[in-house]
Amino acid sequence: MYNEFVDEFENYPEDYQYDRGLSVPEEGSSITYSIPEDVKKYILYFRDIIRDGSAYEIPVLYSEFGRLTELYYMNQSWPELSDLYANKLIEEKEDETFLILYQELFYRHIYAQVPGGPTLEHRFESYFNYCKFFNFILSAETPIKLELPNQWLWEIIDEFIYQFQAFSQFRSKLQKKTESELELLRENPKIWNVHSVLNVLHCVIDKSNINQQLEVYTSGGDPDTVAGEFGRHSLYKMLGYFSLVGLLRLHSLLGDYYQALKVLENIELNKKSMYSRVAACQITTYYYVGFAYMMMRRYADAIRTFSNILVYIQRTRTMFQSRTYQNDQINKQTEQMYTLLAICLVLHPQRIDEAIQSTLREKALAEKIARMTRGDINEFSNCFTYACPKFLSPVPPAADAVPADYHKEPLQQQLKVFLDEVQQQMQISVMRSYLKLYTTMPVEKAAAFTGMSNQDFCNSLLCFKHKMMNVVWTKGTSGLNGDFQSDSEVDFYIDKQMIHIADTKVAQRYGDFFIRQIHKLEEVSRGLAKVKI
Repeated sequence: MYNEFVDEFENYPEDYQYDRGLSVPEEGSSITYSIPEDVKKYILYFRDIIRDGSAYEIPVLYSEFGRLTELYYMNQSWPELSDLYANKLIEEKEDETFLILYQELFYRHIYAQVPGGPTLEHRFESYFNYCKFFNFILSAETPIKLELPNQWLWEIIDEFIYQFQAFSQFRSKLQKKTESELELLRENPKIWNVHSVLNVLHCVIDKSNINQQLEVYTSGGDPDTVAGEFGRHSLYKMLGYFSLVGLLRLHSLLGDYYQALKVLENIELNKKSMYSRVAACQITTYYYVGFAYMMMRRYADAIRTFSNILVYIQRTRTMFQSRTYQNDQINKQTEQMYTLLAICLVLHPQRIDEAIQSTLREKALAEKIARMTRGDINEFSNCFTYACPKFLSPVPPAADAVPADYHKEPLQQQLKVFLDEVQQQMQISVMRSYLKLYTTMPVEKAAAFTGMSNQDFCNSLLCFKHKMMNVVWTKGTSGLNGDFQSDSEVDFYIDKQMIHIADTKVAQRYGDFFIRQIHKLEEVSRGLAKVKI
């Protein structure tokens, strides 16, 4: 698998060498780009830290990049490698690792903040740089001597998937492409190819033995016994773990929800572990797991997943107040998860945490929930379109295809599947509202309320039973496993043309809510007392 990936990269044409920043300008070339002194010092510091392998300094180095970006490069790119060479800030042969890492940050910044976004050349060059990075760590015979903070490692994998996603959508928008751009895309079909991206993630997972480590760790053993030489190294272990989350995201974008959950079979989400160290990774994981559950009609699991992570976000909201592109993404995903939770609660009503229920009302989702409960298909469509991932097609449009917005087709396909399920449940909400009013009710009377024949109404009741039965996750198992359970707030059975109804809704425990509020007030009081002292 990995050898195929290496061959693909090495077979690219040599005329990309300078574009990828691998050539040094000729002697005597003039400096055409003015670099602030602070940035020059930072780049020299960056180079020296990576060259010396000073693990304790790298987190500071990484955060400093964001600070300097806010000062100097909010609306423009960082200096290109040719500018660094011209200013004699780097040396090619000695600084290969620095070149790769600098360019990773350079292109990520262009994607995130530079007006107009990346050009086609930027997209190609960034892909080549990722190829170099993964070749560098995967082709080594022994673990490379490089320590990067978990946050950086996660953002490398996250950005790798994001740029593939962005390129796939860019490639599918044929209407605004020039003929030269179309020709370049046709000549380079393997750049940002889905097979190459999948190959990279699987190679990292295999190299790190992360699945074997997680399996042993979950059972209470020592992961180092199965980690191997590379898996014991923090760089490989955490990249392997983050690659599993990358596969979850990628399979979800391609609409393969079973496989998306399958890749996490050795991870128990609702258990704190040594691997749960990056908040953005945790939130992304829960978002895609919850969405996969929803599309697989496992609404109880989707509600549990969204509720758990939203409670976590509420408790740690101060972590995501600063304006960075990662925090902006987290805040957007949070809003999307509230919307997805609202959809799930309409399709499968059940009791949730009071704090989350209160937030749903505060975010003006109550009106959307009311419209969806009344069967407003347009509201379902709008909420789904806003909250769903940006779906991808695994194959690009044909080279001779008529120019059109082919990037919309994956979303339209997934939306159709979702709305088909909603249509099947439209009559259920009406029947549920009638059943909640009675303890016993003749079939004939209920059928008259809904305007159906007795036989059609009985068939609809069977549909009600079927839709309310979900596969629900069983503690201690993978996300795909579970037992069939009914979580409906209304249960019933039919005996001799008489419907017998039981209200299974659990009474709300207001005591727990008041106790939590008392504890919060006590914490506030203690804080105020300390301030006065």
